[in-house]
Amino acid sequence: MSASSAASGASFPSPPGGFAPAPVQSNGRNVELLLIGLAILVTTVSLVLVEASQEQSITWGLGKFGVAYAVLLLIAHLGVRRFAPYADPLILPIVALLNGLGLVLIYRLDLADQQSAISFGLPTPSSDANQQVLWTALAIAGFVLVLIFLHDYRLLARYSYTLGLIGLVFLAIPALLPSQFSEVNGAKIWIRLPGFSIQPGEFSKILLIIFFASVLVAKRDLFTTAGKHFFGMDFPRARDLGPILGAWIVSVGVLVFEKDLGTSLLLFTTILVMLYIATERVGWILIGAGLLAIGFVFAYNMFGHVRVRVSTWLDPFADYNDTGYQISQSLFGLATGGIAGTGIGSGRPSQVPFAKTDFIVATIGEELGLVGLSAILLLFLVLVIRGMRTALAIRDSFGKLLAAGLAFTVAVQVFVVVGGVTKLIPLTGLTTPFMSYGGSSLVANYLLIAILLKISDSARRPAQPKKKGPAPIADANTEMLPRL
Repeated sequence: MSASSAASGASFPSPPGGFAPAPVQSNGRNVELLLIGLAILVTTVSLVLVEASQEQSITWGLGKFGVAYAVLLLIAHLGVRRFAPYADPLILPIVALLNGLGLVLIYRLDLADQQSAISFGLPTPSSDANQQVLWTALAIAGFVLVLIFLHDYRLLARYSYTLGLIGLVFLAIPALLPSQFSEVNGAKIWIRLPGFSIQPGEFSKILLIIFFASVLVAKRDLFTTAGKHFFGMDFPRARDLGPILGAWIVSVGVLVFEKDLGTSLLLFTTILVMLYIATERVGWILIGAGLLAIGFVFAYNMFGHVRVRVSTWLDPFADYNDTGYQISQSLFGLATGGIAGTGIGSGRPSQVPFAKTDFIVATIGEELGLVGLSAILLLFLVLVIRGMRTALAIRDSFGKLLAAGLAFTVAVQVFVVVGGVTKLIPLTGLTTPFMSYGGSSLVANYLLIAILLKISDSARRPAQPKKKGPAPIADANTEMLPRL
């Protein structure tokens, strides 16, 4: 043995078997904490820049937002560290940054509303940013509770029919209520009670995704049975079209009775993609596209509000002072922002109606420009990709479909929102996940992320070594027994 080898052997002794012990696998929690700290820093600095631009000064009252936001996100991190220690370390920091930037924009619009009220001698409106912090606290409380009590995500499959029924009931309640208790801006999608409002469709999408994931796994053989073969593609048999027809009927019902184009499009598209993932048949996509076209033509010919949406989409300036005002102002704001934006706190995004909810993307485009809006979209893209990676990594079919459905519904919602604000597609009334003002959307999306993290934790958890039993007789050590 050479001297160098001897020295090496003295420094790094090998175990008796001749193999070094396996390194301890990192669960990424420290990386997650570091990224959350970066999200807190970006949010705090952005709040300071907004107030410095709007008020020309910085007040100590601004600290309550930064401190509350930091404490809430650290609680969420501790929940993940304790109850989902092997979950993807990038998902929660991305959500934290999106949530924080949404809070910054809402606070910026609050300041604009207060200045406008002072200019017109009106009472100062209450701060929506304060309410958004409370909604964030409620959302993170629900997030942590899901992490604690959902020990195994596969338990959801056991109660899938019950959850699906609850989801349908949630969807139906606003349509059955009188307009004074359910209608806002022409859409009957709310349950409005004194001092409290909820949008049940946000929770229904999660429950229905769980239901369809379970059904598609249980009935997969039925959906993959060979049917007609046309143009190199396999199409399902007519009697196997039940799930997609059911989804189509539910989506059209939401559009007809609740005048909610966004939720109907979101539900149908998500379920259609889950069906394709479960069967790997392009025929389902073509059938779904045909049903979507039939539903659109039917809705356009039967309902005036759909025709108004389409005509406004085609030419918003034809009725600029009425139906086209909102989208026109949005386009003006995006054009003003240009490439680099006007600077946070320096634009006029409050000119766009519902800038805190449906049109918060227009606020981003005006003040942060194309660069800032692209960065936000990249964050959503990474979030969806990490969700899809979780679907690929998990071993069981239910987990794959559930993770893919949850990730894809975020992608569809962002596409529909950005497409509507930029006039790529007609307006739908959906909100931007984690960024728009409102409790229902924020709470529901945090619950969605909690389920996704539980699936990710199960997928990334290292395999537990099997318990060793007694050694076989042939491998047992020789023992000297005393003579009795």
